[in-house]
Amino acid sequence: MLSVRLRRAAKRWHRTYRETRLVARALRSPNHPILAHVVVTRRCNLACTYCNEFDDFSKPVPTDEMMRRIDKLAALGTTVITLTGGETLLHPDIEKIVAHIRHHSIVAFQVTNGYLLTIDKIKTLNRAGLDHMQISVDNVKPDAVSKKSLKVLDQKLQWLAKYAEFRVSIHSVLGACTKNDEDALTVARRATELGLISTAGIVHDSAGQLKPLNAEQRKIIEQIEGLSRGRFSPVSHNPWRKNLINGLPNEWDCGAGGRHLYICENGLVHWCMAQRGHPAIPLAQYTREDLIREAAIKKDCAPYCTVFCIQRLAVIDEVRANPKQALERFFPPQEAEGKPAPIPFPIRALSSLLAPKEGGSRKRVLEKAALRILKVD
Repeated sequence: MLSVRLRRAAKRWHRTYRETRLVARALRSPNHPILAHVVVTRRCNLACTYCNEFDDFSKPVPTDEMMRRIDKLAALGTTVITLTGGETLLHPDIEKIVAHIRHHSIVAFQVTNGYLLTIDKIKTLNRAGLDHMQISVDNVKPDAVSKKSLKVLDQKLQWLAKYAEFRVSIHSVLGACTKNDEDALTVARRATELGLISTAGIVHDSAGQLKPLNAEQRKIIEQIEGLSRGRFSPVSHNPWRKNLINGLPNEWDCGAGGRHLYICENGLVHWCMAQRGHPAIPLAQYTREDLIREAAIKKDCAPYCTVFCIQRLAVIDEVRANPKQALERFFPPQEAEGKPAPIPFPIRALSSLLAPKEGGSRKRVLEKAALRILKVD
């Protein structure tokens, strides 16, 4: 176990360096994808009633084709690839795919329901270099809405806590299982008890639009967020999330199609999982011009969008375009309770050094040093 802890600590620091590097690259240049979701198979071994991203018959995307898609994303400058489905563990070569992502020095993220996890599978994913796994757990016991339950998956979570050298987050969807909303808090507390990360999303319709939470659900999601209070990551901060929790729209510029790409099983590029069909261009033919054009398109779905990962990318771009104004907006001097809310050091340092703005010779020297350390062109 000591060797596992040492390897886990070493990988954690290396991963932090690589995540800092990807934020630095995003602040440096607006014309490459930060994150791409790539479907490895549409088939799933479960049938959760709120999900519209699966079937029970599709074959996995051939491994050679997956490798070509990863190569293309790397050529476009992509810094994070999330493997999604369907159920990703149904792909027979999932470890090879993860290893190929890491071969390109891209952050490798996997979404799974966890049912097919074994100790051996966790160890092979360790060796492949997986950076982050997200497991969806919706309730304590299986019900008609979701079979992704703590009762079934708790042993798998214990294995992950013991053997995984990658980061693990346990994700619940508020509003999906309305009869047992408190289950999400029970799941989050169990994840925290095991030393794993707990997160919560908001159920949305087929177009990615908000389904408002009731008062009890809002209270639960705030409690879940409180379990990780004090932990900050420049790749996870989302200043617009609170508005959506309260059923309010947001004003922001969605960069989907440029900063975020969703690659379906047929190899077509879409804005996101909820807006399939736009632009539906084959990835093999996707160009830098396509990235710039699609990112600039105004998305009418943005105000009530709950695809939080794309919002996080927009935060980076707003800091890149206007650091001072964006930081004042996203990190106001005081919280609602009147407590000081200083700008986190990682964001303050990166925006000061790397965001485009006027600066003297000392600033340019520091910027060059930072770029050299982070290996950013």
